[in-house]
Amino acid sequence: MNTLPPPFDPLLLPVRDPRARDFVLDFADMHALVADLVLPGDASMYVMSAMETSRELIRHSYYRYEFATVAVTHSLFALEHVLAERLATKEPLHVLIERATDSGLFTAGLAAKLDRSRLLRDKLMQGSESSAALHPLRALQMVRAVFDAVSLLLRPPSTVEVIAADAGGAQPDGGLARLWEDHLHALFPDGFRGVDFDGVDLVLLDADVANLVQRELKGGLDDSGVACLWGCIADLNKIVPRINEEYCASYFTKLRTMAQVAAAPYTPTAT
Repeated sequence: MNTLPPPFDPLLLPVRDPRARDFVLDFADMHALVADLVLPGDASMYVMSAMETSRELIRHSYYRYEFATVAVTHSLFALEHVLAERLATKEPLHVLIERATDSGLFTAGLAAKLDRSRLLRDKLMQGSESSAALHPLRALQMVRAVFDAVSLLLRPPSTVEVIAADAGGAQPDGGLARLWEDHLHALFPDGFRGVDFDGVDLVLLDADVANLVQRELKGGLDDSGVACLWGCIADLNKIVPRINEEYCASYFTKLRTMAQVAAAPYTPTAT
């Protein structure tokens, strides 16, 4: 019987994926890329495992480019689990994200980042995207958003309430400024440029609200600006229920919220 070990086969050693050449020099650089993806110490073993696996998939996308996309989808296991526990309900991920946003646990900007990951997962399940959909650096940003969300959700409720108060603000200007900042980071829905509902052009409506909010933040609206803003809100109230694409509906719902906050100082008081 031959007891010698099998001959060395260099093909068994991992080699750099040629597609990794444009973002790092060698595998050691991948460690620095994921250094800030710190596992929350108070998470369950299930959540810790999912998040650690996501981080390592990003790291090892140096050897297999597709691991980056898989890292994003795998990180959603942890997010969905923590959301369901925190909100004490089992619902689809997009509903959980919306509930967390409405409850002040997430900013609208963070919610939009998480929802983009969720939309990617759905496209992969439907076969409209492949596992090579994401550049590793883009995947890293998306996984980082999940790490941020999970860390936020695992904080004591009192801490989250303070953060939500800072974000939503007792002062209207602080709340509007934060909503405006989140809006600047949100992407206009793909496929909806040039689309209108009942004569309301979505791109023009988006631009009108943005212009009015900027004017409000810079010093306030005059009477004509206030009238225009209320007209935009009326258009948003008309079109939002008719939008049947999730991200687009979420985008314009948040746009309506921002417009309503900007209009709040001009709401007549009840007599």
